[in-house]
Amino acid sequence: MHTAHELRLHQQTALTPRLQQSVKLLQMSALEFNQKVQQALVENPFLEEDEETTAAYAQDDGGDGAALSAEPAPTVAPSVPVTDSHLPEYSGDYPISHRTNDGALMDMGQWVGASVSLQERLNQELRTYRLSPRDRLLAQYIVQALDEDGYLRQPLQELADHSVFSIPPDESEWRAALSLVQQLDAPGLAARDLRECLTLQLRGLDTQRPGVALARRIVAQHLDILARHDYETLQRTLDCSDNDLRQACGVVRSLDPRPGRSYDQAPPAYIVPDVIVRKENGQWQVHCNRGAVPQPRLHRVYADLFRSTRYRDRGPMAQELQEARWLVRNVEQRYSTIQRVAEAIVRMQHMFFEYGPVALRPLMLREISAELDIHESTVSRATTNKYMATPMGILEFKYFFSRELATDTGGTCSAGAVRALITDLIDNEDPRMPLSDVELASKLAADGIVVARRTVSKYRAQIKRPPAEMRRQY
Repeated sequence: MHTAHELRLHQQTALTPRLQQSVKLLQMSALEFNQKVQQALVENPFLEEDEETTAAYAQDDGGDGAALSAEPAPTVAPSVPVTDSHLPEYSGDYPISHRTNDGALMDMGQWVGASVSLQERLNQELRTYRLSPRDRLLAQYIVQALDEDGYLRQPLQELADHSVFSIPPDESEWRAALSLVQQLDAPGLAARDLRECLTLQLRGLDTQRPGVALARRIVAQHLDILARHDYETLQRTLDCSDNDLRQACGVVRSLDPRPGRSYDQAPPAYIVPDVIVRKENGQWQVHCNRGAVPQPRLHRVYADLFRSTRYRDRGPMAQELQEARWLVRNVEQRYSTIQRVAEAIVRMQHMFFEYGPVALRPLMLREISAELDIHESTVSRATTNKYMATPMGILEFKYFFSRELATDTGGTCSAGAVRALITDLIDNEDPRMPLSDVELASKLAADGIVVARRTVSKYRAQIKRPPAEMRRQY
């Protein structure tokens, strides 16, 4: 006889296929979702594309389709505004052919990026920084010297013939250039050894995450003990609990000891926004970007024909019909959830849309969860790899979730707002006497926002500003 617990488990198992599909669809990016729907339309005879609805949504979303960007998503709002009328467009059938405005047939496949090498990627990043020719050349020498693992194995002073420069660069200039390169793209690049590689990656992790603080101690002082897997000695040396050590070692194992190997493997991802935000009649409105994905519907002729048959062996076909129904429902559920979450973000970050990044307020996933009365894990899935096309550019949903920083008056501000303030301070500094990270922290403190110098350094790197030594203009 089954117990009540076993019966509940059996009931949960019976619901698993549809729930699993719902969860998977929600956590997919728009491109992954597109591919999934396309695959289902090809493989399942009970599904067909509602071409009229797809075309109608494409027109509603901007005229020719849905917005697409071939660049990696910015972590902060781009400096050049993108108005509604200038959003790039996407037909929703990538990568098949597409007709241009003059009627010519264009192969969308030509938009696919080629594989990018480590050096190419870092040089692309360098071009986004405002640097003097001398500083740019120093950084380029470092980039070119990186090996396939992403390490810098040569001494800095040996990277370039001094005759290349009218005045040979000194050690401090090389160190400033190295610091800049280490801030580019994936954390851990341009390290001189494994310890430095892991340290650079740990700097980017939230110190509040369990195990991070202890992982930093292990990497800084006891990496040799960890390498021997001598956990007893490591636990005794660190004087920590077994659970704390397990968490810290888990953090270290999650780091990439060869960050350069991740390049030359895949083309840069394209970004299809999931929603488009526009100001209409004085109000900020959110529109799901349905034009980017074919709209599936049940093929009524096949479904009715199947139901009218008297064949006994209808198992596989019945399963396909059931899966077709699930997909149609779950696609709508995905749109509904993303729409609701996006609308909540826009409501809670209303001041951002009016005044820009400096007005970002601290926001946590649990606030959206409470607002919409849905589980926090659902909010997490609905905001992961999801993008919003706004008049200020294409932004990841996660951009709007900024941790809370205290002010000395008892109030709070968001990390995003602090990044915007640092941007403003640097953009208005005296180029002959640029502000150091310590001076930036001091100026923020004068405005009531107390952050550590290394936090300022991290935020400065995130907004693509080089260190003070490399911003100086003589």
